[in-house]
Amino acid sequence: MPKLIVATSNPGKLREMQAYLSGSAWELSLKPAELDVDETGITFAANACQKASEVAIALNAWTIADDSGLQVDALNGAPGIYSARYAKTDKERIDRLLAELANFPTPSQRQAQFVCAVAVARPDGSIAAQAEGICPGEILTVPRGIDGFGYDPIFYVPNKQLAFAEMSVTTKRSISHRGIAFDQISQKLAEIANIDR
Repeated sequence: MPKLIVATSNPGKLREMQAYLSGSAWELSLKPAELDVDETGITFAANACQKASEVAIALNAWTIADDSGLQVDALNGAPGIYSARYAKTDKERIDRLLAELANFPTPSQRQAQFVCAVAVARPDGSIAAQAEGICPGEILTVPRGIDGFGYDPIFYVPNKQLAFAEMSVTTKRSISHRGIAFDQISQKLAEIANIDR
């Protein structure tokens, strides 16, 4: 079974990717904790490619990386690539976002989308595959639900009439930005396993 390094030292992220890629022909493992990559890209795709490429070169191994976040139309796409760094904790990030949207009370003014970019790099650092998933929604005025993480309690998906934090794992995975991106990349990984190794 070919090995695929996940460009993170977070075991939770590894488990999440293993779940998304459970049917793939690849064996996933974490990168070493001491191998850090500074994210200097200005897009999710650029950051995913940078992480995958730098780790692949450092370890001379096939590598997968993702970058994701929330884009709010009324805030000109913020927090965007800074979603995880918008404040110190999930609660503080949510509080900051809700405060910044205080003058935008209606759903039509609170349009947003979650974006996830995924990249797979060859051992030489060249990018072998990329995918992007987008889930449109809107920002609630107060948090709802108890599941999920990050901005999930305030991200509402109108066609499901639920916030991410109110959804079952199966429902969220079927419509989420990450689920869409990993569906695409799993197909590409299957092709790579047969052709490009």
